[in-house]
Amino acid sequence: MRIAEVRLRRLEGVLPTDGDLWEERLVRPLDVYPEYRDVDDHEGGVQTPDGFRLVSHFVEIETDDGLVGRGGPVPEQVAYVVAKDLRRLLVGADPVAGEKLWDQMHRSQVHGRAGNTMLAISAVDCALWDLRGKWLGQPVFRLLGGPTRGSVPAYASMLGFSVTDPALVHARAKEFKELGYRAQKWFFRFGPASGHEGLRRNVELVRTVREAVGDDYDIMFDCWQSMDVTYVTELASRIGEYRPRWLEECAMPDRIDSYALLRSRLTIPLAGAEHEYTRWGLRRFVDAGALDVLQPDIYWCGGLSETLKIAAHATAHDLITIPHGHSAAATLHFSLTQSPVHTPYQEDLVKWNRVHQLFLRTPVNPVRGELGVPESPGLGMELDTSKALSDTVIFAE
Repeated sequence: MRIAEVRLRRLEGVLPTDGDLWEERLVRPLDVYPEYRDVDDHEGGVQTPDGFRLVSHFVEIETDDGLVGRGGPVPEQVAYVVAKDLRRLLVGADPVAGEKLWDQMHRSQVHGRAGNTMLAISAVDCALWDLRGKWLGQPVFRLLGGPTRGSVPAYASMLGFSVTDPALVHARAKEFKELGYRAQKWFFRFGPASGHEGLRRNVELVRTVREAVGDDYDIMFDCWQSMDVTYVTELASRIGEYRPRWLEECAMPDRIDSYALLRSRLTIPLAGAEHEYTRWGLRRFVDAGALDVLQPDIYWCGGLSETLKIAAHATAHDLITIPHGHSAAATLHFSLTQSPVHTPYQEDLVKWNRVHQLFLRTPVNPVRGELGVPESPGLGMELDTSKALSDTVIFAE
């Protein structure tokens, strides 16, 4: 069996929404500059009266036996890297030889050890796992050693929901607890440049969520790379009484010394590294003693193959690995194979999962806060093109 073709599918469609999908933006690193502080660019698509219009690109790897493995969705610029830089390494190769192909892709991209190139490698790696599962007629988690449990608890990741209206926050937090989620993560709106008023409103968010869900419930808060040691130290001193399970991405990912300093100062655990790449990148955080929870993104850090290596290294240090939730499908196969001690939750990015899974035939969604065991071969990446306004093969040679 050999890889006969690598192609990309471009699907355009509209996700039905009740009003604006993105009710409010989160704090961002560029917010230190006032001209960017209130920019809301409807990330991932365009809001229209009919709903959220989006374009998704999927990587498809087909063998000479007619099997097709699929990864995605990925941004257009990442699809371009697959077509122009990686395709030549794949056509004619053995798709079962995943370690060899990953190493060849990685070695070929000497200026692409991060960013869009690593996202492209990640998508190809996931497509190869999907293909191998179909080849063997098994869901991928069985190829990885089988399940450690009958389902995985999901935490609701509330990106895109309003965070500055306390009444709405309270209602939403209570609603998602009643839906069965065992934990929730909310996103701060304000960073250091918003001054004392922004800090006060961040504290108000934490207090409101805790009051809504009660005491015996995990709550987490995401700083999205937009804060610094001084600010987070003060923030933590004001919210410690509400017992967050963790603070996430307090600083930009290269500021590892800042994470290590914060971890030495705070009683609140730290999570992060979703915007870091490969086992070598994540190892820097482990070696520095900088994090309690590692959050590699399977579609960013190097694929499912690389996430398994990162998690194995983390377990040697008794650290938790909960991947960032870009892909519910691929992440579920990872989560099912990990010890519940080291991967206690899977992130359910509530709004993003609706966007990323619009064209999937069997989207992964929690039931009463639990993600069940998939049964179909591969990763569960079959497409439902009936939801697409257009379906185009691009960059095929």
